[in-house]
Amino acid sequence: MTPSSAFVALLLTTLLAGPALASEIVGGRPARPHAWPFMVSLQQRGGHFCGATLIAPNFVMSAAHCTNGMNIQGIQVVLGAHDLSQREPTRQVFRVQRIFENGYDPTTLQNDIVIIQLNGSAALNSNVGLAQLPAQNQGPRNGTRCLAMGWGRLGTNRPTPSVLQELDVNVVTSGCRRTNVCTLVPRRRAGICFGDSGGPLLCNGVIQGIDSFIRGGCGSGLYPDSFAPVAQYANWINSIIRRDSPAPMHPRDPASRIH
Repeated sequence: MTPSSAFVALLLTTLLAGPALASEIVGGRPARPHAWPFMVSLQQRGGHFCGATLIAPNFVMSAAHCTNGMNIQGIQVVLGAHDLSQREPTRQVFRVQRIFENGYDPTTLQNDIVIIQLNGSAALNSNVGLAQLPAQNQGPRNGTRCLAMGWGRLGTNRPTPSVLQELDVNVVTSGCRRTNVCTLVPRRRAGICFGDSGGPLLCNGVIQGIDSFIRGGCGSGLYPDSFAPVAQYANWINSIIRRDSPAPMHPRDPASRIH
């Protein structure tokens, strides 16, 4: 399925109030440039299609549905981006070396997490940095205030922003599967949407979720948005990182890939 036909299929699914892959930001605000140096753009043919999170110099974390069925040779992993319409000198661009899944079920969207190994190591600096992961099973409590972020559309029929958007959300348990972390925005229609799945949910400085799916339309105000629960996979994630994660490069290392 092509990206455009996939988008149409997801749109129809959402309008019928079923689950749809997520996560643009609806009702959010522009983030301060490089405020979140762990934020990653997954791109194909120069176009952004999913978000991700830098969790080690040579690993990013995203949603499994973002890469499911894709030719990984065509994926670019872009670090240090803020305005996708500009040729930013802060960017570092990598290819995918290997992908790790953990029992992803495309029918139910269970285990919607993937760890992507890069073909090199990032040069860590003020624009490219590592996210903090939770301890195993130490997920956010009901009512926790978090931050969702992404480059997707501003609404079902609205344009795509060029700069990274962020949105304050609250963790909720009502209407949420036990196998997910869910959020709602109190008293207004805002939330995640199509086309930019895989982005992080940041709670108290820790990445607690990966944008996964929505119900009832973008920012419905009725159904919670669903995220893959990072804390449930923490031990698995760390086992992959520790197995093959070199020391960070110095920013001036000529071997670093800066674009």
